[in-house]
Amino acid sequence: MALLSRRFGTQYIDEVEDAVQWALTQAIDSWHSNKPDNPTAWLYRVACRHIISELRTHQRRTQLLQTHHPQQTEAKPEDADIPFAQEIADSMLRMLFVACHPKIPVESQLVFTLKSLCGLSIKEISIRLFLSEANVYKRFSRAKQYLQGQTDTLDALTDDTMVTRLTPVHSVLYLVFTEGYLSSHVDTAIREDLCHESFRLTHLLSKSPYCNAETDALLALITFHLARMSSRGNQLDGLLLLEEQDRSLWDKKLVHMGMSLLAKSARGHAISRYHIEASIAAEHCLAPSLKETRWDKIVEAYELLEHIAASPMYSLNRAIALAEWKGPEAGIALLKSTDTPIWLERSYYWYAVKADLLYRCNDTIQAIKYTKLAIANAPTEDIKHLLTKRTQLYQ
Repeated sequence: MALLSRRFGTQYIDEVEDAVQWALTQAIDSWHSNKPDNPTAWLYRVACRHIISELRTHQRRTQLLQTHHPQQTEAKPEDADIPFAQEIADSMLRMLFVACHPKIPVESQLVFTLKSLCGLSIKEISIRLFLSEANVYKRFSRAKQYLQGQTDTLDALTDDTMVTRLTPVHSVLYLVFTEGYLSSHVDTAIREDLCHESFRLTHLLSKSPYCNAETDALLALITFHLARMSSRGNQLDGLLLLEEQDRSLWDKKLVHMGMSLLAKSARGHAISRYHIEASIAAEHCLAPSLKETRWDKIVEAYELLEHIAASPMYSLNRAIALAEWKGPEAGIALLKSTDTPIWLERSYYWYAVKADLLYRCNDTIQAIKYTKLAIANAPTEDIKHLLTKRTQLYQ
């Protein structure tokens, strides 16, 4: 998507999407008997040829056809110039910056990027962003329509443009990792491909001239979570609770890398949500056990998060940490004093937290009620299984 959009322009996003899908279906049909030596080049060239073929059917696009390698219309996929790895990565980053145009609402930026560049479905995005599927589709369509009206190429982005769009790009990379770490996909609880892709792109961004302290903090946050990922699930039990995870499996090299990045991100005077979330992740990585976690520091971090980037999710997570530090009654009291929006009160996550705290307060009847609601609203079977397993701890 990024390479072809860079080559033909964002005004042909529909054609690019169709071509990518065409190339993938052709691969399904032919690779089982004769897989090419370079699958990347094969897919790229088949998609490229499909676009050129589509352009040739429209006389008004003849000029564009002549501009973009007309001699390659008869070429075989295997004869294609192979895109360099750096070119692919650079095109992907540039496409992220194009999609984060300031005239596109932030919500639409996220939706377009998550769907077109990261491969999430409308349903997965709706779950991740707490939106209806109809709302997600509308936002996606609006973003795409705006980009189709642009004539600038990906290479036309200036340094100033890249800098001004850095914050929304961070948001996209953060959401891609979040979806990978706890996926809303019906068949996959953890999508390692999304986790590693967000890490790769953020790492690439951190090496660019546009990197700032917020970039390093985001990379530190992703790195800390990657360090713990191998212990988060197994084939027998699916997703594992934090207290069940084998901490000896945590990647010490990645933890060390995360600490270095967090220290590097401390330059300057600004502090972002990624700085604080990374510090919370660091507390978990450095704790010898669940009991020995410095929950007081985590509570303080969530309080600070609520001040600089107010979100009811942070209040909910603070209630969890407060319950670990001062007992479940303190967590319940915080939930009661918090102005919780309707969209969160009807989510499986809120029901699950409420059930957990009520069980620990020995209010079994209410706990069972919220447990049933949590399981009923959970988006995947893996999450339903995790919630059921959590409930069994109190029986």
